[in-house]
Amino acid sequence: MITFESDYTTGAHPEVLQALIKSNLAPQPGYGSDEYCERAKEKIRRAVGIEAAQVEFLVGGTQTNAVVISAMLADYEGVIAAVTGHINAHESGAVEYTGHKVLPLPHHQGKIDAAELRAYLIDFYKNDSREHMVFPGMVYISYPTEYGTLYSKKELEAISAICGEYKIPLFVDGARLGYGLMSRECDLTLPELARFCDVFYIGGTKVGALCGEAVVFTKGNRPAHFLTSVKKRGALLAKGRLLGVQFDALFTNDLYFRIGAYAIQMAERLKDLFAARAIPFFLPSPTNQQFVILENDRLERIRKTIGCSIWEPYDEAHTVVRFATSWSTTEDDLAALAEALET
Repeated sequence: MITFESDYTTGAHPEVLQALIKSNLAPQPGYGSDEYCERAKEKIRRAVGIEAAQVEFLVGGTQTNAVVISAMLADYEGVIAAVTGHINAHESGAVEYTGHKVLPLPHHQGKIDAAELRAYLIDFYKNDSREHMVFPGMVYISYPTEYGTLYSKKELEAISAICGEYKIPLFVDGARLGYGLMSRECDLTLPELARFCDVFYIGGTKVGALCGEAVVFTKGNRPAHFLTSVKKRGALLAKGRLLGVQFDALFTNDLYFRIGAYAIQMAERLKDLFAARAIPFFLPSPTNQQFVILENDRLERIRKTIGCSIWEPYDEAHTVVRFATSWSTTEDDLAALAEALET
């Protein structure tokens, strides 16, 4: 079975796997206090251009979102996100389970609009009944978004400025950050992204690691006793070395960025493949996730040999389908998809 279902359907990139094998028998202390985690943290600090950045490793994206949001918010605060944002749509209410409401805004191809964010905050603080409401305590965005789209530097700067004005942190979900940064349409660098936000994470699970995300607090703002918060929420890995080894490998010889660039290259090939067959795109995506509109009967034929993600109905006869590339996508995979599309 050839699959484009997601970017984490295979294991680890060979260079990551080799690093795990090489380090396997070296005894290390637990819970992220090992030499591999320390080395990886230093490499990440250099990559983001913030010498004093505070870096922590967590096991997965949902755990990271829930822990960071709940640890940074007061008990009367919620988090603003696009209605399509991962924390609102695809994490089984994990944030709400911590006691914090997700406050959804309309989306525009997966993105929130700075003007609408400002209007929301203005309206909230004008409301005489606000003491009876959930206070907006954070803004959450995904980069890339759940539709593979990107915030421009101008858009991100505008959202960051509003967060600064209202003294609420901007949290960037970077589960697929490597694909966003290496997109041909990306107009900002990793250090610039780090400067615009208060906390973000560098996704490993979807960008070449077996598992793991690297959380970066950019302004000396890591919550007190953060490790305790991570453990309390069930997200602390005893063998924390496993995360450190992987991120040490990902940030050696630009592997993280090479993985992102390769997946983008394959995605561009994927786009050409669909365009050549006049298959319409649901929206323009410059990253590794591509969304196309397929006739339902054609989709059923394709799914006999090709894995893909059913995203949402388009109309009675068509469905929006996602195809994702990764470090493990091959020329043979693309050829198999091309053949399936001809059936």
